[in-house]
Amino acid sequence: MSTAISEVCPHCGKTIEITTKPALTVDTIIEVPKQRGETGIILIKRKNYPFGWAIPGGFVDYGESMEAAALREAKEETSLDVKLRKLLGVYSEPQRDPRGHTISAVFMAESHGQPTAGDDAGEVGIYTKEDLPENLAFDHKKILVDYFQSREKK
Repeated sequence: MSTAISEVCPHCGKTIEITTKPALTVDTIIEVPKQRGETGIILIKRKNYPFGWAIPGGFVDYGESMEAAALREAKEETSLDVKLRKLLGVYSEPQRDPRGHTISAVFMAESHGQPTAGDDAGEVGIYTKEDLPENLAFDHKKILVDYFQSREKK
């Protein structure tokens, strides 16, 4: 049984409830072909707090598998159907999300086509290791470092 605590959002001033059990989330690093044979990854610019550029993802719904949530969130935020390739890792640092403790399964996936921002995505972009945006949300900088290191080991 979880309990909740009330906190005031530092940005909007509304009172929000935070559960005392970690929430399950997914993030999906979507690889897409770029020009000149390069591979890029899709990041979204968040419309909602916490702001910044992020790996597409979100909360797992009750009764939903992690894989199904990853596919759904990728589609909602980028309009793309993706093919999951593998699990990169699980990230659970209690301070990774300023809204409360989350545990995220991070998947690697591939897709083709032009992404379109949807759901909480205000913008969408395709990036390489060399041109990542500075203002990454959550712990996504650490996740992307892990991702690029895993690609270099191939």
